[in-house]
Amino acid sequence: MQERPYVISIAGFDPSGGAGLLSDCKTFEQSKVMGLGVCTALTLQTASKCLSLEWRPLDEVIKEIKVLMENYPVSAVKIGIVKDAEFLDEIIETIKIDNPEVKIVWDPVLKSTSEFTFFDLETLSQLKTVVHKLSLITPNYNEYSVLKENNLLPDSNKCSLLIKGGHREDLLGTDILVENENEIVLQPNSHNEEYFPKHGSGCVLSSAITAELAKGESMEVACRNGKLYIEKFLKSNSSLLGTHS
Repeated sequence: MQERPYVISIAGFDPSGGAGLLSDCKTFEQSKVMGLGVCTALTLQTASKCLSLEWRPLDEVIKEIKVLMENYPVSAVKIGIVKDAEFLDEIIETIKIDNPEVKIVWDPVLKSTSEFTFFDLETLSQLKTVVHKLSLITPNYNEYSVLKENNLLPDSNKCSLLIKGGHREDLLGTDILVENENEIVLQPNSHNEEYFPKHGSGCVLSSAITAELAKGESMEVACRNGKLYIEKFLKSNSSLLGTHS
């Protein structure tokens, strides 16, 4: 039996299980990779709103990443909510010490859909030197606009960019992958089926893509397969919490 590749989610804890670590690990399991996890923050939230956020100390997060990287052959890492640009940079540098070739995907959660701010926007300018250490960033359309306004979009020869289309007013559900200066339009795979908004859908998509990269898929194939996964998730039921199957 072929062994599953190891993948780490470095993300927040969401008690509802719809986003963050719990959601990522559900996705990893269904994607047939071995999911490991490091918690960056403790949140109190439901599927519809975030009530509080407590960041874990950076040194504790770094220590846990080191232990996992030293003990498991990690192929890919997904990063979720981080406090600021320095927090993100330290995490990336720690990952790369043990495996410089590891694929790293960052889902830049700046604000929740309910307008709860996660990332310290005062440190946005520092991202310019950080993003090129990543393999892929997956902003939604609103976050893409913020990054673009601040001239923080990556050089796509160094770091790929997936602009998620779930928040677009036009062409809803159409994602755009920018890789090596080429734009690839990823349209919805089915137009006649009903999709339901889901809490944590960005987490699910980015972790599904990370799992595909860990299995050796190219960036385009990983994003296409991740899109198939999230569409199935969005159709799973009408509540804000989706099911993984």
